[in-house]
Amino acid sequence: MTYIGIDTSDEQSLSFLAYVKTLSFAQVQPAENVKTIKAMEQAKKGKTTKHKTAKDLVSFLNK
Repeated sequence: MTYIGIDTSDEQSLSFLAYVKTLSFAQVQPAENVKTIKAMEQAKKGKTTKHKTAKDLVSFLNK
Protein backbone atom coordinates (compact mmCIF):
# COMPACT_ATOMS: atom_id res chain seq x y z
CA MET A 1 0.00 0.00 0.00
CA THR A 2 1.24 3.48 -0.84
CA TYR A 3 0.32 6.61 1.09
CA ILE A 4 0.32 10.11 -0.34
CA GLY A 5 -0.17 13.46 1.33
CA ILE A 6 -2.32 16.11 -0.27
CA ASP A 7 -2.31 19.72 0.89
CA THR A 8 -6.01 20.54 0.67
CA SER A 9 -5.61 24.30 0.95
CA ASP A 10 -6.47 25.12 -2.66
CA GLU A 11 -9.11 24.26 -5.25
CA GLN A 12 -6.83 22.19 -7.49
CA SER A 13 -5.85 19.82 -4.68
CA LEU A 14 -9.47 19.47 -3.58
CA SER A 15 -10.42 18.58 -7.16
CA PHE A 16 -7.67 15.95 -7.27
CA LEU A 17 -8.84 14.53 -3.94
CA ALA A 18 -12.42 14.32 -5.23
CA TYR A 19 -11.15 12.45 -8.31
CA VAL A 20 -9.14 9.98 -6.23
CA LYS A 21 -12.23 9.25 -4.13
CA THR A 22 -14.04 8.09 -7.28
CA LEU A 23 -11.42 5.43 -8.07
CA SER A 24 -12.49 1.91 -7.14
CA PHE A 25 -8.98 0.83 -6.13
CA ALA A 26 -8.18 3.85 -3.94
CA GLN A 27 -9.13 4.50 -0.34
CA VAL A 28 -9.07 7.99 1.14
CA GLN A 29 -8.59 8.27 4.86
CA PRO A 30 -7.92 11.42 6.87
CA ALA A 31 -4.36 11.69 8.12
CA GLU A 32 -3.23 12.34 11.64
CA ASN A 33 -1.95 15.80 12.29
CA VAL A 34 1.73 16.57 11.75
CA LYS A 35 2.59 16.53 15.47
CA THR A 36 1.08 13.06 15.87
CA ILE A 37 2.97 11.68 12.88
CA LYS A 38 6.26 13.16 14.14
CA ALA A 39 5.68 11.73 17.61
CA MET A 40 4.94 8.27 16.21
CA GLU A 41 8.14 8.35 14.13
CA GLN A 42 10.20 9.38 17.17
CA ALA A 43 8.64 6.63 19.29
CA LYS A 44 9.48 4.02 16.64
CA LYS A 45 13.11 5.19 16.71
CA GLY A 46 13.17 5.03 20.52
CA LYS A 47 13.61 8.78 20.84
CA THR A 48 11.21 9.44 23.67
CA THR A 49 11.40 11.65 26.73
CA LYS A 50 11.36 10.01 30.14
CA HIS A 51 10.13 11.79 33.26
CA LYS A 52 10.82 10.80 36.85
CA THR A 53 7.49 11.95 38.25
CA ALA A 54 3.99 12.68 37.05
CA LYS A 55 4.53 16.31 38.04
CA ASP A 56 7.53 16.51 35.70
CA LEU A 57 5.46 15.01 32.89
CA VAL A 58 2.58 17.44 33.40
CA SER A 59 4.89 20.44 33.44
CA PHE A 60 6.57 19.18 30.23
CA LEU A 61 3.18 18.75 28.52
CA ASN A 62 2.02 22.21 29.56
CA LYS A 63 4.93 23.97 27.82
